[in-house]
Formats: sequence, structure tokens, C-alpha cells
Amino acid sequence: MNETHTTAAVQNYLDDLAGVRGDSPAEPIIRSLLARAVERLHLLCASLLHRSYPRLVRAPLNLQAEEVLSAVVERLLKAMRATRPQTVRQFFGLANQHIRWELNDLARRLDQQTPAVPLDGLLPAPATSDSGLSENASRMLAAIEELPEGEREVFSLVRIQGMSQTETADLLGVSVKTIQRRLNRSLLLLAETLSDLQPDLQGPGET
Repeated sequence: MNETHTTAAVQNYLDDLAGVRGDSPAEPIIRSLLARAVERLHLLCASLLHRSYPRLVRAPLNLQAEEVLSAVVERLLKAMRATRPQTVRQFFGLANQHIRWELNDLARRLDQQTPAVPLDGLLPAPATSDSGLSENASRMLAAIEELPEGEREVFSLVRIQGMSQTETADLLGVSVKTIQRRLNRSLLLLAETLSDLQPDLQGPGET
């Protein structure tokens, strides 16, 4: 699917949605919007799942990106009754937020379902976050969150979610050179903050 056409189509739906008053008339527009954006949403789900939550892909959960997508679409249907993003950037930002919330919820449920084991003779497990990330990966996530907004957004889309620089440029409505500049600056800032972890600055979930 042509990414430029997808971006334009999504913006058209958002423009239509902005003129709607009330929930019921908006429902068909929201569903059409999500149907048009489904391939991009699937890509975001798959990228984040495999890069930052790889343990959810393994047994016993064996989670598939399609399952995440289904749950996220339901989340967005409910969220967009109250929240009306005005731009493509805001829409995919909202989608990103709900993808992370869904994966975090699944990770917490998996932790709660893990059976207790005897402690005798066992070494303490390494410190991890509720998403199953290592301590170093959690530090990386914190450092990424502290990046300036433009650099943080580009780093997340390119290095964490696996989008190409061209796709990211289309999504954000900027040139590829701007994406390259922001990405390079984000890497320099992260290198300064996480100098003790170099050269492992490939992104969270890859440790």
C-alpha cells in the first residue's frame, strides 16, 4: 500500500471526524479510519512486540501481532469517542500509546499467572521492569523518554519500531534529511547519557 496515500487518506478521515458532533455519527468514520490504517497499525504492533516485549511471543503466551492489533483497534474505537486527534501524527501517537498499554497489561497478567517456585537454593533474579526488560534496557527507555520531542519521536519510530526513514518522514510530514538529522542527534544524546553501556545502543528489548 502506498504510504503517502495512506497518510492522506487518514488525514481526510480525521478532518471528517473533526466536524462530527456526538458519538453515533462518528462511529462509521472511526471504523473506516481504522480499516484504512490497519496495515500501518499492524506494523507498529509487530515491531513493538518483537523488539521490546519478546518474552510475550514465547510460550506460554505465544502472542501474535494480529492479537495485539485486534485489542488495540478495540481500544482505539473506545478512545476516539472522547479523543479526536487532528493530525496523522497525533493519531499514530495515540495508537502507539494504546499499543504500549496493551502490551504492558499482557506482561503484568503473565507475571501474575507465573506459578510460585521454592526459593531454597535459588539465586535472586536480575532486576527487571514489569514488561520483562533488563535493568540496562530500562535505563535506555528512560534516556529515550528524556530526549527532545522531535528526536524522541524519530528514534522510537526508526530504531525501536523498525520503520524506515522514508516511512517515518511520510508519517511526520518532514523530509528524509530532517529524519536523518534528528536520528543522528538522538544517537549522540543517548551516547552521552549511556556512555557506560556502549556499544550496545541498539534500542530497548535487544539485550
